[in-house]
Order: sequence, then structure tokens, then C-alpha cells
Amino acid sequence: MKKPALYSSTSRSRRADPAASRTAAPSAAAAHPTAESNVGTAPPSPAAPTVSRTRTFFRRHDRALVFAGGVLFALALLVGRDALRPAPGELTQEDIDEAVLYTMENKTLPSRAAKAAEVVMASVVRVRGYDESDEPGGNDLMQGVGTGVVIVDDGTILTNLHVVSGAKRVTATFFDGSESDVVVVKRYPENDLAVIRAQKIPDDLPAATLGSTANLRPGDEVVAIGFPFGIGPSTSAGVVSGLDRSFRSPEGKQVMTGLIQFDAAVNPGNSGGPLITMDGEVVGIVTALLNPTSARTFIGIGFAATIESAGAAVGIPPF
Repeated sequence: MKKPALYSSTSRSRRADPAASRTAAPSAAAAHPTAESNVGTAPPSPAAPTVSRTRTFFRRHDRALVFAGGVLFALALLVGRDALRPAPGELTQEDIDEAVLYTMENKTLPSRAAKAAEVVMASVVRVRGYDESDEPGGNDLMQGVGTGVVIVDDGTILTNLHVVSGAKRVTATFFDGSESDVVVVKRYPENDLAVIRAQKIPDDLPAATLGSTANLRPGDEVVAIGFPFGIGPSTSAGVVSGLDRSFRSPEGKQVMTGLIQFDAAVNPGNSGGPLITMDGEVVGIVTALLNPTSARTFIGIGFAATIESAGAAVGIPPF
């Protein structure tokens, strides 16, 4: 008689069905996890701390980042605007002509004579000679009036000799209205010229620029500045009528040569004043006018001593 089996047939059925055993094993492992089941699990991702630090940085510096972003946006707009702006066209002669024409039609420009006179005006002075009064304590009587031009900024003035001749007292009135007594330094009767020097002068008194007559030609524009009949300073414009002219004084006592003839209006009181070019350079000293009548007023012909002869008279030839 056979002994009953100590074990059931279950073990045999497991051996007979290995697939079933493989299926049940994972389920058991999942139901009863052990420490060994964590051996193959991946560690936490390192990206989490980085994201946290980035968020913290943005939170702390949000205002600065917004400002920087605004600046970058503004720069981008400027760059874009410049990129879209059309390139300037090339300036043509037609554009220049149109601009000049527009200026001439809409703005009044000073004349050449006005610009020339402005250059020398502050150097022109009114010269007056006085006789002593016959009455004790009375005012001096004015003998005559003429013009002078400052040639050295220390108050040295060039004028006509007949303006100061015979006067007991001579004064000069400057561009700013100040007046000073003057002394006669030198006399040159052969050229009807005199050098005088003021006792007091204004601050920053300018001296006129002396110009050569070497390139002066008949027809060149000139300006005469002076105090005709004591009125002024007055400006008149004209042209050079001739060169190397001679003139005999009305009394017939003196003949001057090498003069500039011009037609800018001058009258008694202009004597000693400057004759200037369009550059404002003094090329002559107004000396005389021609009028065959007894009126002694301007009829269209005036004479000026050249600045070369005047410079030689002063003792410092300008050229």
C-alpha cells in the first residue's frame, strides 16, 4: 500500500507552468516592497534648484530688468527708424540756386557800401577847431569842423591841415560820443595833412585798416565818410573817376598832385575823412572838392590824397 504524499501537487503545477510563476512574481514584489526595490530608482532632477534660483533672481531684480528692457526697446525703435528713413538726396546746383533766390526775395541784404562803412565807422572822428573868445570867461567860438580817421589805436588821428590850421583849441569827438582835446603832432602843408593825438580815448578804440592804391582803377567803388556841414557821420558812395590828378587850391597858392578823383558826394566838413574801398580799407584822405563857382559845394568832383602819401607824411609808410 502506497504512502500518501507529504506535499500537495501544487508545486508540481508551478513547475509545470513557469509562465504563471513569472506573472505572479512581480505582483508579489509590488505588494511587498523591500529596501532592495529602491536600488534602481533615479535621483531627483538637478533642474529644480536652478529654476528656483532663476525665479528668485527675477523676483529680486524685476524693476531693473523692466527698465533695461525698456531701454533696449527704445534703442530698437531708434535703429528701426533710422533704417527706414530714406537717405538724403545729393545737393544739386539747382537746389543751391533756389535757396539763394529764396533768400534774396525774402530778406533784405545790406549794400556793399553799407558793409564797407560799418568796417571803418568806429575809427572816424569829428574834428572841431575853436578860436579864443573875445570876452573874458566866454565860450570859445567854433572856427570850423572837419573829419579825421584814427590810424593808431593810441589816439593818433590823420586829418587835413586846413581843418586845424589857425585854431587855438582843437577837439575830437569819437564814435561813442566822448570828446577829447587834441594836440597837433605834425604838419605837412605840401600834402595838406596833419597828425593830431587825442588826450583821452575811449576803451578799445579801433584803428582803421590802411589799403594800397596799387590795384585801384577808375570805376572801382568807393565810399566817403565824414561830417559835411557838421552833420554826421555821413556816408556817400561813388566810384573812382581818375587817378594821379592835380588840384590847385582856390587861392592858387598850392598845387597838390597824385590825387584820387572820385564822385562820391562830399562837402565842407568832409575834409580829412577817409575814402574807403568795398573792403573797408582806407585808400585816401578827402582833401578838396572842385567847384568853379563861389558856392564851394559839391558838383561831382572830389579829390583825396593817397594813403601812401599820407603814410609817408605820418612818418610810417604803410607799404
